[in-house]
Amino acid sequence: MPLATLVALPFVGSLLAAFLPSNARNTESTIAGLIAVFCTVQAALLFPHIAVGEVLRQEINWAPALGLKLVLRLDGFAWMFCLLVLGMGALVVLYARYYMSPKDPVPRFFAFLLAFMGSMVGVVLSGNLIQLALFWELTSLFSFLLIGYWYHRKDARRGARMALTVTGAGGLCLFAGVIVLGHIVGSYDLDHVLAAGALVRAHPLYPVALVLILLGALTKSAQFPFHFWLPHAMAAPTPVSAYLHSATMVKAGVFLLARLWPVLSGTEPWFWIVGGAGLITLLLGAYVAMFQNDLKGVLAYSTLSHLGLITLLLGLNSPLAAVAAVFHTMNHATFKASLFMAAGIIDHETGTRDMRRLSGLAHSMPITATLATVAAAAMAGVPLLNGFLSKEMFFAETVFVQASPLVEALLPWAATLAGVFSVAYSVRLCLQTFAGPPATDLPRQPHEPPHWMRVPVELLVLACLVVGVLPQWSVGRVLDTAARPVVGGELPSYSLAVWHGFNTPFLMSLVALGGGALLYALLRRRSDTSGRTPGLTWADGQRAFEALLAGLTVAGRRGRALLGTKKLQWQMLWLVAFALVAATLPLWTRGLPIGNRASLPFEPAFAMLWALGMVCALATAWQAKYHRLAALTLLGGAGLVTCVTFLWFSAPDLALTQLAVETVTTLLILLGLRWLPKRVPEWQRRALPGAARRARLRRTRDFALAAAAGLGMALLSFAMQNRPFPTSTSTFFLEHALSGGGGSNVVNVMLVDFRGFDTFGEIVVLGVVALTVYALLRRFRPAIEMLDLPPQQRALPADLDTDLINPRLASDTAIGYLRVPAVLVRLLLPFATLVAVYLFLRGHNAPGGGFVAGLVFSAAIVLQYTISGTQWVEAHLALYPRRWMAAGLLVALATGLGSLVFGYPFMTTHTAHFTLPLVGEVHVASAMFFDTGVFLLVVGATLLILTSIAHQSIRGHRAHARRAEEATAAKAEVA
Repeated sequence: MPLATLVALPFVGSLLAAFLPSNARNTESTIAGLIAVFCTVQAALLFPHIAVGEVLRQEINWAPALGLKLVLRLDGFAWMFCLLVLGMGALVVLYARYYMSPKDPVPRFFAFLLAFMGSMVGVVLSGNLIQLALFWELTSLFSFLLIGYWYHRKDARRGARMALTVTGAGGLCLFAGVIVLGHIVGSYDLDHVLAAGALVRAHPLYPVALVLILLGALTKSAQFPFHFWLPHAMAAPTPVSAYLHSATMVKAGVFLLARLWPVLSGTEPWFWIVGGAGLITLLLGAYVAMFQNDLKGVLAYSTLSHLGLITLLLGLNSPLAAVAAVFHTMNHATFKASLFMAAGIIDHETGTRDMRRLSGLAHSMPITATLATVAAAAMAGVPLLNGFLSKEMFFAETVFVQASPLVEALLPWAATLAGVFSVAYSVRLCLQTFAGPPATDLPRQPHEPPHWMRVPVELLVLACLVVGVLPQWSVGRVLDTAARPVVGGELPSYSLAVWHGFNTPFLMSLVALGGGALLYALLRRRSDTSGRTPGLTWADGQRAFEALLAGLTVAGRRGRALLGTKKLQWQMLWLVAFALVAATLPLWTRGLPIGNRASLPFEPAFAMLWALGMVCALATAWQAKYHRLAALTLLGGAGLVTCVTFLWFSAPDLALTQLAVETVTTLLILLGLRWLPKRVPEWQRRALPGAARRARLRRTRDFALAAAAGLGMALLSFAMQNRPFPTSTSTFFLEHALSGGGGSNVVNVMLVDFRGFDTFGEIVVLGVVALTVYALLRRFRPAIEMLDLPPQQRALPADLDTDLINPRLASDTAIGYLRVPAVLVRLLLPFATLVAVYLFLRGHNAPGGGFVAGLVFSAAIVLQYTISGTQWVEAHLALYPRRWMAAGLLVALATGLGSLVFGYPFMTTHTAHFTLPLVGEVHVASAMFFDTGVFLLVVGATLLILTSIAHQSIRGHRAHARRAEEATAAKAEVA
């Protein structure tokens, strides 16, 4: 599985790095480096297959019944990008080993870096558009974490949020675009999409798909008008900047444009949108770069400019321009990564990146100065360096472009102007940093870095020289292999010779070199060194972005003030009302036909049962007005009627689960009753003018809404049950539960096998809910007024709503009238544990399972808290709910992934039969391990909610005790 290894191994390394101690710096960098090097070598060894035009595919079935599978696809272009991502990642890891401070949380850095590497490889190797969009969003997420790595700095947090907002919004547009594109083609498989270019361009939805996909690509590559986020991302550590902005993050947009070039290019909209955005970004980035005083600021805006150059080439609708774009993508990665690393070395050794303070570093750092100068010369397009060759191809394409006369006349001049700017900021970067007398006011005494920190820069600069001098020998075959899939298989004729004669492109290069040097000489006379860019306030996208965010914030606040309320009752009212209207409208317009299925005979006993349930429900609503404990008891009665109904219709699994849920939720609500606000006495309500009438109207409204919702659901159920089902899905499950799932309990087999993925999602939601409750209650501080009782009532709670919750939590001197029940409840725990194990083991073939077993065990623990108190339970039972939840999720996920190891779809069930002495034949299904995860998470989630409420009780009692002590002390002081 070579392709899957390239994607999965960085994620595995990310998990390993995250769990390593912070002082294991060498271990973390070694693991990350070995993973990057191994993946690089493995990808490089695939070149003989790729060079002959072979496309490698690997498919991993995920859910074949739904058509879901993980598709990895490697052609020449993907191979080139994959090698860039992995090879540059290996160099960055080596560089970061010496750059990162021992005070930094290095495990987090390498964990994020490896996860980002895996996400980027996933984008490059995706053979499915939906899968590509998923990895695309992962790159946005992990780049956010990397940019905001130094989260104690305001600029890092701000840059990370800006990058995530822009690229995340673009990712949503991309997802919508690939949905439309897949709809046009009839498939999301990349091979089918790449072969359907003519069909896509002729389809009426082509403009919609084009605009949405380009929004995703242009935001990721920071093209105008989305260019503003990339300079703010420079707050990240320099290894992150070198990696994200040379070979990965911003190149993802370029990759997507080139990947879909055979499908989407060749039209006027493509030419004007892609070419226009690229041209503006090319000129804008180069112009702004000349006025930056921060080394990384110069490199950030130069990155914008070069990305604009590549985007412009891809927008020219020319196969040769597409080849030039691929070539410059490779060259830009080498010289830009080396420049970022050189800037990091300067910052690391001098303590500053401010070019106004730097001078004469060639005296103290001659090797670094030489390497940076060569890399900057490659960026400027100096002959005999790799940047010169791809810029020559760019100039040639602008000269021979076929477009409107105005474009043909102006585009070569614009390209030459961009070249002039590029030379100017490159010369400024070198001369202002390395030439002149040595600086005297630097924070640190400059010197050369450790040799291994400089090795990545040396290798990259060597690549710039070798490609510039011997292009055909060094990179010719690689470029052919990488460019062939981009242009659709037929490569145009081109030459990588260093000298093509004295022609127009060469003249443009000479003008750019001479004009850039002259422009730098003129810029040196500027007295303004503030870094402000003259004349471009209109192009400041950051202002528009911040104004948009401010407007959305103001609109959100106004909407919240208009529609929001802190009262849960009103929130539920609008929620239920909206759901009721949304369900009624389609039924009103289309009608609700009632089936003609024969009805079952009338059962008086069943009718009486439901009459009892309705009485309990109505009485619950009535008693909630006066007595909450009575209302809770009646609510449990309605739940028991539902439980008996399940038994009546031969659904013992549902009945057992309902019973356990009713028990646990009732106990948890009992524990939380004491935190509800105190009721206003009836005589006070009557004393308020109009209060009684408003209360009656409110109860009437709520009753009408609840009755409408309940009757609507009853009507829908009646309509569905009266329809004949000749090919019911229940028949399928009845027929295949034993043969396909290895169990005779159809309900359990459905949950842990046929719909195991749904169940996994449900337990994830349950865990999220428990963590949310825990987080909310951690910040909750009970008001003193809720506990302000008279001294004679401090031994026991004041009213019946709380006197059965936990008298031991009410006072340390509480009477022991519940000592006997407490002893019995403690003896109940091992018995309940035995019952839970019994229900768990029989669940695959009889009523039971992990969910109901977890609820039974949780109910036993809840009773311990209720009767014995928090202190006794936690002194005798070591409960770590979050660990239970984590273990449950990991066990469930590992069970599902285990089938992939053996080549089966995700969560495929396997059964085995063993013969044990004295026991006989034992039937074991892999679903049992999944059920174990369900059991662990249910117990952990329930206990987490329980302990959160119980600890609030202790906190509230202590607050009341402090209040009483303060009052006593105050009286004593007065006396």
